[in-house]
Amino acid sequence: MRIAVAGGTGTIGAHAVDAARAAGHDTVVLARSAGVDLMSGAGLDEALEGVYAVIDTSNLKTLSERAASEFFTTASCRLLAAEGRHGVGHHVALSIVGIDRAPYGYYEAKLAQEHVIEAGDRPWTILRATQFHEFAEQMLAGYGFAGIHFAPKARSQPVAAREVGERLVALAAADAVGHARDLAGPREEQIDDMVRRLAKAKGLRGPVVGVSLPGKQYRAMREGAVLPGPDADLGTQTFEEWLGEAVPAR
Repeated sequence: MRIAVAGGTGTIGAHAVDAARAAGHDTVVLARSAGVDLMSGAGLDEALEGVYAVIDTSNLKTLSERAASEFFTTASCRLLAAEGRHGVGHHVALSIVGIDRAPYGYYEAKLAQEHVIEAGDRPWTILRATQFHEFAEQMLAGYGFAGIHFAPKARSQPVAAREVGERLVALAAADAVGHARDLAGPREEQIDDMVRRLAKAKGLRGPVVGVSLPGKQYRAMREGAVLPGPDADLGTQTFEEWLGEAVPAR
């Protein structure tokens, strides 16, 4: 089967590409580095020749709700239109657990992307996953001052990026199901504790201070709004196991 992965050089996309190739699929990467621009549509028609399924893991790092919404809706519209022209039989998109429960501009943009897909004419599957283990690295890099590292007090059930990529490929190779069962990690974690353990594993100096950040988003996360429901599928790799792989022993 010929599978295209949008955002195939990113955190999840790279794992999806690896999983697709390991499963014997002919795999195409849709990324600017491969000559494909999702926003303008440049290179899409050539890349989708003979493709049966598209996995969309594309992402935009931004704090602007407007920029995120424009990216996700425009890119999805471009992808779906090109898929229609080439008879692509299955559109699979990665989304986030709890985006309809936690008020946050980026989540609103992802929800808008889901609506575009649902309204399209391609058979579709949407997989919502929880935060990845790598989320702790983003928090560690983003909140620091004068040797002190700050981390939000919030609840998460992080999942291995590799397992998300593998699940997306398995879904793409099967029939479209609409909203698939959510995917989460094997156990709940506190984000500030994850950051603290990561900093210790890296040998970083300075304390990691957990803080209750203001705003509806972080209040919702503290209350568990982005945790999976009882019917979610659970991955196997714990955050501690990921730490052992991601941070070399000192």
